[in-house]
Amino acid sequence: MSQKKVRWGILSTANIGMGKVTPGIQKSAHSEVVAIASRDLGKARAAAEKLGIPKAYGSYEELFADPDIDAIYNPLPNHLHVPMTVAAAKSGKHVLCEKPIALNAADAQALRQCPPDRIVLEAFMVRFHPQWLRARDIVRSGELGEVRAINAVFTYFNDDPANVRNQVDIGGGGIMDIGCYPITAARFLFEAEPKRVVSLVERDASFGTDRLASVLADFGQGRQLSFVCSTQTIGHQRVQVLGSKGKLEIIIPFNAPQGERTAITIDTGGSIDGSLARREVLPESDQYTEQAEAFALAVLGEKPLPWGIEDAIASMKVLDAVFASEKSGGWASV
Repeated sequence: MSQKKVRWGILSTANIGMGKVTPGIQKSAHSEVVAIASRDLGKARAAAEKLGIPKAYGSYEELFADPDIDAIYNPLPNHLHVPMTVAAAKSGKHVLCEKPIALNAADAQALRQCPPDRIVLEAFMVRFHPQWLRARDIVRSGELGEVRAINAVFTYFNDDPANVRNQVDIGGGGIMDIGCYPITAARFLFEAEPKRVVSLVERDASFGTDRLASVLADFGQGRQLSFVCSTQTIGHQRVQVLGSKGKLEIIIPFNAPQGERTAITIDTGGSIDGSLARREVLPESDQYTEQAEAFALAVLGEKPLPWGIEDAIASMKVLDAVFASEKSGGWASV
């Protein structure tokens, strides 16, 4: 490691990497981005110049072979997550891979081929944001009483046929792209796995992708997750946590503004309209920087991560059950 910093290589010039994740990594105290790769060398060089990255490669394999790189960030389309992550790990790199980590649980299980001494993490950056950590602390504290239900909404509008999110054969669709976030929210806050799910899914006639889905997940012991996700409705997002004594709401749960303050509210029933709810403002934070810093500290052996390949496989099993329920029209076991 270079002066106790993890040296990162960025796999592709994907928008999420260019606009959010790579700048976030660059602000991590224990990280430095040293290279970026694309199958188009011109794109790689342009991206490197834009973000101030020293090296550009015209193939992914060159990036993996660079001995000066410790970790890879993989934001490729969903169908390339597993093969490129396994290839990077077998080349000796730790890997932060975008969500969803695979096309299905069987695909994700191939990640077990990765050397056990390489860290592989599914990039649910929200789990590192102070507002999510504070929400979980409040749930654990008992202030909300017995937490029984989590309700979530995550939607946007995108009908561009060229967008990877609208290409069903490479893992497009709303459930894979954003439905995984409410599932992660419930697994994070309940600190449990769902037992079964049921879904109602509407698909785009042209793309074949799911453009609207409603999902109910049974976590056992009287705990439920319900969420709506859509790729063709007005943009909106919320997470509500309902307990026997109170309600917590994360105002901007998933796309928290980078480097800005965020807020959560806690309502213990003082007023029906919520006007007497307590509002907590969390300090400025970039969840992508927080994620990179936690990953880097794990690579440096200073603080292990609570999630890895097995957690990612468990997440994919829930997504598999959502699609199984769509096909059967009934409950599907996870």
